[in-house]
Amino acid sequence: MKIGITSQNFRTITGHAGKTRRFLVFEAEDGGEPREVDRWDLPKEMSLHEFRGTEHPLFGLDCLITGGAGAGFVNRLARHGVRVLVTAETDPATAVRKVLTGEPLAAAAPHEHTH
Repeated sequence: MKIGITSQNFRTITGHAGKTRRFLVFEAEDGGEPREVDRWDLPKEMSLHEFRGTEHPLFGLDCLITGGAGAGFVNRLARHGVRVLVTAETDPATAVRKVLTGEPLAAAAPHEHTH
């Protein structure tokens, strides 16, 4: 399983998924311990808010964990088979372990657009 984390600082789970350009990427085999395998620092035009192409690195994930995302973002990734989980959890490794073991993630505050 390939799991992405929105993380503008490469340390914690951050929100605003549509505008995020930095991601931690974890992989885990069935029953195995997750490990960080990559860090993406994408150019501004690759934020999903700006991107209009058909091939995006996020579309290759199985799951994306974020601190905040709007319905448009969630729906867009769902069309590519990516499950988006929004959480108040801030530790990437803890969140990935919970997803892999089926534990629920702490619920995040509702996402609101101000633009």
